[in-house]
Formats: sequence, C-alpha cells, structure tokens
Amino acid sequence: MFSRPPRAGLIGGLVALALSASAPAATADIVRLTNGRTLVVEVCRFDGEQAVLSMPGGGEVRIPRALIDELLPDEVPSARPVAIEALARSPHARRPQFALSAIRALVDEYSRRHGVDPKLAHAVVRAESNYNPMAVSPKGAMGLMQLMPATANQYGVTDPFDPAQNLDAGLKHLRGLLGRYDRSRALAAYNAGEGAVSRYGGVPPYRETQQYIRRILAFYNR
Repeated sequence: MFSRPPRAGLIGGLVALALSASAPAATADIVRLTNGRTLVVEVCRFDGEQAVLSMPGGGEVRIPRALIDELLPDEVPSARPVAIEALARSPHARRPQFALSAIRALVDEYSRRHGVDPKLAHAVVRAESNYNPMAVSPKGAMGLMQLMPATANQYGVTDPFDPAQNLDAGLKHLRGLLGRYDRSRALAAYNAGEGAVSRYGGVPPYRETQQYIRRILAFYNR
C-alpha cells in the first residue's frame, strides 16, 4: 500500500513499547505495520506524513505514516465461540431453509415498526448477511443483521438466529444510531461501534468500515 520500506529498529521499539504498557485500553485499535506486525493503540490519528499513536497506559508515539499498512478495530476474542455455540443451540438452525420472500417481508415489517427507511434496512441486511439468517462472521457477528453477542444481550435477544428477534434488535439499534448521527456515521457506528465514531469524530479510518458504507449506499441507490 505504501512505497517506503519499514524501519526495523523503530518498529521493534514500538512493539516493545506496546507490550510494556501498564494497562490495556478500554477501547482500542489495531495498527498493522508494513512488516506484518501489529500494535494495539487507544487511537491513531494522522498529522500530514506522521501517524500519532496514543498508547495504552498513556503517552503518544509519532511514526512515519508510511509504516502503517492498515488500521483495524480491535476484536473480541470470545465472540466467535459464543456465536458458534448460539448457532448450535438455535432451533431455527435445524429447520428448513427460510424463503427469501419471507425474510424480505420481515425486513419490511420491522423496518416500519422501528421507523427505518425500508430501502436502507434491506441494504444493511444485504451487506451484512445477504439475507442468510444463519450467517456467522469470522468475528462472531450473528444472523441477518450480524449482531455481536454484546449487542444481542443489550436488546434481550435469546436466539440471534431467529430472524424476527435478530431484525427486531438490529433495526432498533440502527434506528437509535440514526437518531444520534447522520447516515454515514450511523452506518460506521453500526459496523465499528459508537466508540470508534466518537474517538475519530466521524467515520473511523478503517478500510473495512469505509468499504462497508460505500457498499450499503450502492445497494440503497440501486
């Protein structure tokens, strides 16, 4: 992505600094460097040709922007095992495949119930799961609206693979975000979390999140 070669000594020092931080950040990002190594930081901001890394435990480090290959949101390690276990328990996973027409009708029903533009609701469901109620992402997101376990718990979802429960919680959550942010930032918050939107003052500089927003808006505008 960047043409300048990494500086081995500087990168090694940064990794050591990250490992020696006194406490993990409550909210964090992962900085992937051009040599393939990663750092956990509280936030990364760019100042011209420099990247300013706010480190867990306090302090900032400046490095050449060219050393950064990608910025990623931190992951919850336990989320995917929780999702796999929830799928195994779900009675819906053992039933015949849901008809697409039935899923689409549910999207219409719950988007109206929660005051979300049905076109936007369909665009999100298509981008998240392509209307597959049994979808599980590598990060542990579940079902039609790709609910993370914490979000499912927040909305009292007992079976995230029940299309009705999943859509009810996911569209209620999306409606809340749309009430606080403009559309792009609401979609960013749905994908990367409200903490990321707050830390960056808008759409965070995550490649995945930016592509996610473009994909949804492309579906919406068709």
